[in-house]
Amino acid sequence: MINSLLMVVQAKILLVEDDEDDYILTRSHLDELPAFECKLTWVTNLTEGLQKLAEGNFDICLLDYQLGAETGLALLKQAIDTGISTPIIMLTGQPDKQLDLQALEYGAADFLVKGELGDARFARAIRYALSRREFELERLNRLRLEADNRSKDRFLAHLSHELRTPLSSILGYTELLLESDSAVDARPELNIILNNGKHLLSLLNDILDLSKITADKLELRLEPTNLRHLLLDIYTLLKVTATDNGLELTIRSMAALPELITVDGTRLRQILINLIYNAIKFTDTGSITVDIWTEQVEDREQLVFQITDTGVGIPAAQLDDIFAPFTQIEDFLTRKKGGAGLGLAISAELIQRMGGQIKVDSEVGKGSIFTFSIDPGNIANIPRRQLSLEQPASFSNSRQNKLALEGTVLIVDDLPDLQKLTGYWVQSAGASVEYAKDGAEALAMIKQKMTANSYYDLIFMDLHMPGIDGRETTIAIRKMGYQYPIVALTAAMAKGVRQQLTAIGFNDVLAKPVTKHLLYRMLRQHLAGGTSTAENNNIADTPLHFLVVEDDLEAAELMQILLESLGVKTTLAHSAEHCMRELALSQHFDRILLDLGLPDCDGAQLVRRIEQSYPDNIIIVVSGNEYAVPVSASNIVQQSLLKPISKQALSRLVSMCR
Repeated sequence: MINSLLMVVQAKILLVEDDEDDYILTRSHLDELPAFECKLTWVTNLTEGLQKLAEGNFDICLLDYQLGAETGLALLKQAIDTGISTPIIMLTGQPDKQLDLQALEYGAADFLVKGELGDARFARAIRYALSRREFELERLNRLRLEADNRSKDRFLAHLSHELRTPLSSILGYTELLLESDSAVDARPELNIILNNGKHLLSLLNDILDLSKITADKLELRLEPTNLRHLLLDIYTLLKVTATDNGLELTIRSMAALPELITVDGTRLRQILINLIYNAIKFTDTGSITVDIWTEQVEDREQLVFQITDTGVGIPAAQLDDIFAPFTQIEDFLTRKKGGAGLGLAISAELIQRMGGQIKVDSEVGKGSIFTFSIDPGNIANIPRRQLSLEQPASFSNSRQNKLALEGTVLIVDDLPDLQKLTGYWVQSAGASVEYAKDGAEALAMIKQKMTANSYYDLIFMDLHMPGIDGRETTIAIRKMGYQYPIVALTAAMAKGVRQQLTAIGFNDVLAKPVTKHLLYRMLRQHLAGGTSTAENNNIADTPLHFLVVEDDLEAAELMQILLESLGVKTTLAHSAEHCMRELALSQHFDRILLDLGLPDCDGAQLVRRIEQSYPDNIIIVVSGNEYAVPVSASNIVQQSLLKPISKQALSRLVSMCR
C-alpha cells in the first residue's frame, strides 16, 4: 500500500453517489491530494454499492447520505451487519450534528460535509480510514491464523487419539504375551513388535512436539536433576538396542561432573535418546561413545555432550540441512532406514531453548560427531564426581515391585480390547474388575451400587465414547453425590486438559497408551492392601526413609528426633528448592512430610512439581489449617497431618508404611 520511494499512499476508493456533478467534484479533490494516489470506482445506487463492497476490493468507501428516495444509512447498516470491514466515510450536503452522531453510531469511520472535500480535513479523514482499514485487515488475519491454529490443534488432538488408542492395544498385549508362558517360542518376534510399536509412539510424540515448537507452546520445566541417574536411565535403555545391533555403547565423563543440574530432565533425556539412537541406527559396525564434560563460556559453565559413532557419515554438502524438519539423513545415502526426520530438528530446537547450541562434524564412511551444550544452571558450588554407571541397589524398589491390592474397579471404555487389557492388569494387582461399554451403562451400574449402599473403589473413565462421553458421564456421577475416585483415560493430553478435567470432577488423568507402571501407580494410590508376606519380611529388614520439608528449623529437628526414635531414617529440607534437590539425589522416599507454608513456593504448586517429576512418591501434607489442601487435590497426596504433630500420630503413620 505504501510506496517506500515516493511515500505516496495508494488507495482503491469506492464512491456511492447519484449526482454526476458531485462525482466529478469528488474525483477532482482526490486527484489534488498530494500524498495519495487514488483509484476511484463510481456507482450510483445502494444495490451496486453493497455488491461492490461485498467483493472486498476497496480500501475506503465514500458514501453519499442522500441517494434518491433512500439514505446512505441503509447501506451503512447492511454493510456492518454483513461483516464488511471496509471503512465508510459518510458525505452530506449540509452539516447535521444529529446525522453525524447517527452515522458514527451505525459504524461509519467519519462524517464529512461535501464542502470540506477541499480542506485538509478530507486528507486526514482518508488517512485515518486507510489506517483503520490496515488495522482491520491485520485483525482479520490474526483471527484467521488463530482459527487455523485451533483447527490444527483439533486435528492433532484427534490424530493423537486415533493413533494412541490402537497403540495401547499393540503395546499392552505384546507386553502381556512376553510376561506369560504361552508364547515362549515367539518372544523374538514379540520383541520386534514391541520395539516397533514404541518407535511408532516416539514418532507420534515427535510430531506433536514439533507442532508445539512451531506454535511456540512448548514450555520447559526446570528442576534440580540428578545427572548420574538420568545418564544411567538412558544407558540402561539404549545399551540393549546397541548390543542387539552388534555395537558397543559407552558413556563416560572427561572430568568430574556436578551431581545436580537445573534443567528440564525430560527434554534433556529426549535429546540424548534422539542423538544416541540416531547414531545406533546409522552405524553398522563399531561403537557409539558419549563423552561429557563442563567448559567455561563467558561468565558461567556449560555442560557439553559429544556423541561419536563409527557409522556411515554425512556428506559435507548436507550438514547444514540435517537439523531442518522432515529432512532424513538417509535420503542422501540410502533408503534402508526409517524415520520421519523430526528427531534432529526437535533436538536442535530444544538445545537452543536450553541455552546451548549443537554442531556436527562428519566424514562419509568414517562416522559422525555430534556436539551440543546446555545451560545446567548455577553449578559453581555443586559437589562433583566421576561418572559411574553401575546399577545401585535400591531398597525402595522392593516396596513397589509386587502388588496385592483389594477393592473393586469399574472400567468404562467402548473398546473391548482395551477393556480386557486394563482389566487384566488390575486383576493381576489383586483387585476385582467390572466393565461398562459406555457412559449410560456406567451410570446405571453406579446407581445400582448406590441403591445397595455400595460403591466402586476406583473408576477408570475413557473420555471418548459414543453417546454420553466420559466428561458428561463424570459430571452426572458427581451430581448423584458419588464421592469416590474417578480417573480419566485420554490420548489428548494438551496443555490445560488436566486442570479442565479436575474442575469437572476427575481425580486424575492417565494418558494413552496406558502403561502397566502408570496404572499400578494409580492403583496403589486408591486401593487398599499391601505387598506379599515374603516382601513384608524383606521390607522389615530395611529402614524407612522419610523426607521432612519444613522451613521452621526447630519444628523440623523435633520431627526428625521423633521419627528417628521410631526407627525411621530422616532427611530434612527447609525450602521447596531444597526439597527438589533432595528428590533429585534420592529419587524416592517412603513418605514426604510436606509443610504447606514454605517461603519460596506455594504448597499446592510444590505438590504438582513433585507429582510431575517424581510421581512414585507419596506426600503427607503438614499444615496448621485443616482445609489447606484436600487429599483429592493430587494423586500423590495420601493424607494430612495437623500441627502440632504428636509422636502418636507419627507412630500411626510409620505403622501404615510398614
